[in-house]
Amino acid sequence: MKEIAITELPHVQIGQAQDEIAGTGCTVLLFGKDGAPAGLDVRGGGPASRESELLKPMAAASSIHAILLSGGSAFGLDAAGGVMRYLEERNIGFDVGVTKVPLVCQSCLFDLTVASAQVRPDAAMAYAACQNAEKGNYQDGNYGAGTGATVGKLLGMEHCMKSGIGSYAVQVGDLQVGALVAVNALGDIYDWKNGQKVAGLLAEDHKTFLDAEQVALQKTEVVENKFVGNTTLGVILTNARFDKTKLCKIAGMAHDGYARAIRPVHTTADGDSIYAVSLGEVSADQDVVGALGAQVMAQAIVRAVQAAKSAYGFPAASEL
Repeated sequence: MKEIAITELPHVQIGQAQDEIAGTGCTVLLFGKDGAPAGLDVRGGGPASRESELLKPMAAASSIHAILLSGGSAFGLDAAGGVMRYLEERNIGFDVGVTKVPLVCQSCLFDLTVASAQVRPDAAMAYAACQNAEKGNYQDGNYGAGTGATVGKLLGMEHCMKSGIGSYAVQVGDLQVGALVAVNALGDIYDWKNGQKVAGLLAEDHKTFLDAEQVALQKTEVVENKFVGNTTLGVILTNARFDKTKLCKIAGMAHDGYARAIRPVHTTADGDSIYAVSLGEVSADQDVVGALGAQVMAQAIVRAVQAAKSAYGFPAASEL
């Protein structure tokens, strides 16, 4: 097994655009004229998503043309229109005779309390991300959907840390499996290999950690509004050949990576979602790819917080 860059996987272009002042952005994955089979597994209690029904096994669509991850909470769902315009201009989409309709799935995270609540990803920003995908401007850290990402918010924004978007990919023989994830979790982030906390809920001194899971377990009363929405958004990419039914299962297995690296996870205040996309024709065992997906996802989560830089008054792990 060797590490490769997420951009080495075939038949995908990744682009990002952001408003650094407003603290929000978007990341797009484009799958070309023919699209790609994709599945989705949502475990969080508060998702904001668009066209997710397309990825259910009983839906007619066998492939999609793009995935958009963005900030802006449900307001950010308007941004997918920019991806659709970009693809339609290039004659990419499902042929309906009079035009081609691009199939674009989108998930949003909550970043409205980071800088500006009035500025959200829109169609223009997503269109710019598509243009940037032509050049391949993907970077880990405070970019794209990770621009306004934070973690460790159980006690409010004054105790949280800056996070971002991260990636990690491996190759085993001909098989490639990678993960891309915007980490915006209510909980703490742990290095899944050694169990050490790397980012999360800060104590009053803003130099040491509290244990978010233990803090949560000490307060058993009902909390109707856990202060802010959160949501970690991930994508598993593989050059193995699968249909969307199997990809839904692979996405579900990749949620083990969330559980290894984020505590607590999949809460009612999170919209935790993972897509899985087949980009090639390599023959591989579904369970092996799912198990690898969990590993690369856990490592991509760690990369996201390690690559982040302090911003908007929130410290980052690299500078704590």
